[in-house]
Amino acid sequence: MNEASSRRRFLSTVVVLGVGSTANATPKSKPAEVNATEDLMREHGVIRRTLLVYEEIARRLDLREEKAPVEVLAQATRLMRRFGEDYHEKTEETEVFPRLVKAGQQKELVQVLLEQHAAGRKLNAALLAATSGRDALTQPQPRAVAARQLTLFIRMYQPHAAREDTDVFPAFRDLFDEKQFKELGERFEAQEHRVLGSDGFENALKEVAQLERALGIHDLARFTPSEK
Repeated sequence: MNEASSRRRFLSTVVVLGVGSTANATPKSKPAEVNATEDLMREHGVIRRTLLVYEEIARRLDLREEKAPVEVLAQATRLMRRFGEDYHEKTEETEVFPRLVKAGQQKELVQVLLEQHAAGRKLNAALLAATSGRDALTQPQPRAVAARQLTLFIRMYQPHAAREDTDVFPAFRDLFDEKQFKELGERFEAQEHRVLGSDGFENALKEVAQLERALGIHDLARFTPSEK
């Protein structure tokens, strides 16, 4: 596997002391692995950034004088389907949730999370359908419906991901010893490559960054509250 293309490996770095000499180069760290639960949380990062895209689109849909960013919405929903639903949520449904239930843990929470996966897929499918057609989201009623669907999706997925990060993933981690957990991480990586390709995470990250830029929300500083 190409180490430079794997998100589970960080390039080892060296600090070079002195100009033109490698004699004083000091290893700073060895390549570090990203474990299975850290992996899932990183994926939540991509999903949360997609939620910011959804939030901005919903805001614009509510402002009737603004043209609806139909292409951006279509791309964002496709990203959520491909990365969020078909990969991340499937991993949870096949690897995480069943093991917790079998261990007698988080049963009620897992049931709610599964129901929310299903609800999210319905909302996302409706949003993708709303972007098709020559006059997609040009009329007040379809714009209002899409804005509400986006808001519902965001309202659900924010606490959904937070509860998984704080409750589900730590409980899941405790089910394994170190060797088992390392093997699980390797299986997660192999699954990612099968579903998304060798650079699946990196490509998803680039795509969500492009969506942010298309909407002008890529500058993190703009989210800092102003005292004025």
